[in-house]
Amino acid sequence: MRVLVLGDGLFASEIVKQTGWDYLSRKKDGIDINNFESVEEKIKWNYDTILNCIANTNTYSENSKLMTDVNYLFVTNLVKICNNLNKKLIHISTDYVYANSVENAKEEDVELPESNWYTVTKLFADKYIKMFSKNYLICRLSHKPYPFPYEGAWGDVYTNADYTPIIADLVIKLIENGATGIYNVGTKTKTIFELGLRSKKVTKTEAPSYVPKNVTMNIDKLNTFLLSLKND
Repeated sequence: MRVLVLGDGLFASEIVKQTGWDYLSRKKDGIDINNFESVEEKIKWNYDTILNCIANTNTYSENSKLMTDVNYLFVTNLVKICNNLNKKLIHISTDYVYANSVENAKEEDVELPESNWYTVTKLFADKYIKMFSKNYLICRLSHKPYPFPYEGAWGDVYTNADYTPIIADLVIKLIENGATGIYNVGTKTKTIFELGLRSKKVTKTEAPSYVPKNVTMNIDKLNTFLLSLKND
């Protein structure tokens, strides 16, 4: 398997650290998300799998154009490029697509998320991939830097997020073992406060009113897949 990672942020960098896979980024390689011919030229050789970690993750930004350009339009064109070049597309999505869904949401339980541009553009990208990609894996997840970077942590927000090295390892296992479709990727449900305490002493705080208090996901599909690897 020849994997190329797109992006050099926290998550992409951890993936590259754990695997040694090649990567391209907007900073290092001058990837222009608005110049799709140049993107195709950069990824057309040597790789059969493209892992897209490029995203605008400024969750509550009101810059609708930038969110749409990066999180949606770039992805739609990446789908077309991967289809044309017969490459598998791995896409990193977010647990925030479940912000207005049920608790412990399954992969098929998605509803339209709260009306901010980050979650809307990420969900629409997921839907486009599902409709038009010939070969894909979507990983819905959330991750936090290790150690926890803040002095306070929300005790009223429930999540399946975990530290970046742990979530990256789970995604790598899915990729290396040929998973396809949509997977919720995370560990057992916890509050952000409980997660923070695993790396340092933090103060319990309450989240702002605009932050969804429950973005929990059902991770049975992931756990069943991982169990099958142990039984092989």
